[in-house]
Amino acid sequence: MSATRRQLLGRTGALGATIASIAFTGSVSELFAGTAAAAEPDSPPLGRDGYGPLVPDPDGLLDLPEGFRYRVLSREGDELRSGEGKVPSHCDGMAAFPGRAGGHRGRTHLVRNHENRPDAAIRVPAVSGLTYDPMGLGGCTALELDSGNHVLSERVAIAGTAVNCAGGPTPWHTWLTCEETEDRAGTNGYTKDHGFIFEVDPYDPRRTGAVPLTAMGRFQHEAIAVDPRSGVVYETEDAFEKPFGLFYRFRPKKPLGGIGSLRAGGRLQALRVPGVPDLSTIQEPGTAFDRVEWVDVPDPLARQTPIRFQDFGPGGITHAQKLEGCYWGGTSVYFVSSFAKSADGSAADHFGQIWRYDPDRRRLTLVIVFGPETDVQLPGESPDNITLAPSGGLMVCEDGNGAQHVFGVTRRGEVYAMARGRQNIGTPEEPEWGEFAGVTFAPDRRTMYVNCYTPGTTFAVTGPWRR
Repeated sequence: MSATRRQLLGRTGALGATIASIAFTGSVSELFAGTAAAAEPDSPPLGRDGYGPLVPDPDGLLDLPEGFRYRVLSREGDELRSGEGKVPSHCDGMAAFPGRAGGHRGRTHLVRNHENRPDAAIRVPAVSGLTYDPMGLGGCTALELDSGNHVLSERVAIAGTAVNCAGGPTPWHTWLTCEETEDRAGTNGYTKDHGFIFEVDPYDPRRTGAVPLTAMGRFQHEAIAVDPRSGVVYETEDAFEKPFGLFYRFRPKKPLGGIGSLRAGGRLQALRVPGVPDLSTIQEPGTAFDRVEWVDVPDPLARQTPIRFQDFGPGGITHAQKLEGCYWGGTSVYFVSSFAKSADGSAADHFGQIWRYDPDRRRLTLVIVFGPETDVQLPGESPDNITLAPSGGLMVCEDGNGAQHVFGVTRRGEVYAMARGRQNIGTPEEPEWGEFAGVTFAPDRRTMYVNCYTPGTTFAVTGPWRR
């Protein structure tokens, strides 16, 4: 069998492939097994080309299929509606929440990360009562939209944090923002230790303030997903150097306790797959491990040693490069390894994996393998942020080289381009494109929101999603 980026192999493996550019191999149906990822009742399955070819944007921002349109909600350097300062740099992870019960119908609240390091051009303004470390330039901003995606308010939701990359929503409609750094106080000018998760209330950020959830670990956080049945929080670690990151679970003392409950603490554990020190070595989709182990983290605060370097006993611990996107579907948590490179120290190479962990069976399954990559101008390399789509498939932000896309994956496994960035931040000789991040859908599923990382821009995309 052979496949291109627009076609998924219908069975595991790529034996006999005659084309080097393989989008991914595996059984895509596993991504949606028992989940709420079914299409809308009036939505016929999408075809191989998704919603059709992309139409060049005359304004040079965002190419979309015919019938779709975008609205720029917010752009780096513009004034925040609150008057607190300018829209910060590096728009990253994001989630959409419904309007408050009893409030205005049809409104949407967005919480948006800003992955600002010490050299960021525009910091998240330090606001009294919402600032953790005055020397931290990252944080979150919150937008309130009406039913037509007009911005009603835009303000700081948390400040003084650092390198806020991704995160995830909770079942009680708050956002957990994750710091992707391990810098301690005294490093890069910081006055406090960093590497924590913070809870953000999208409706009233002062209810949550700027309190680190220290029991959830201090490491290079990427994303989280909450089991809505048990309240267990799964966490990914995007460590940059070997040994690479771990996959964690946090068992809270007050599961599903609502806003502020995670401050009560809990138990942090890391995944161990016996006999598998590096997930990159698993190359065959469908490979499953039963009865995987969860090992207590010796020192969640990493007082002396980063967690991934700590001693987990005779069995060691399981690492993986570039653990990024994470979401809950049905009875399982799915997480993404964007790529693995032996040149960086990984045990094997791939251009993306999607794993599924079923806590009821304690079973870990490799669902999809991306690669090899040969044409970075086409969609489908280095998956990052991931979300379920109204069509019943997935929307995935690409974080690789060359042209950057939001690409879709249909329930039958075809890959198609949903959006392509046109913001060239390089030179004609060495072009660069700002990656996409934070893809999410409005509660009514009629609008896709997505960020361009650089220059920081937040888009609302509407169109015939139910076609």
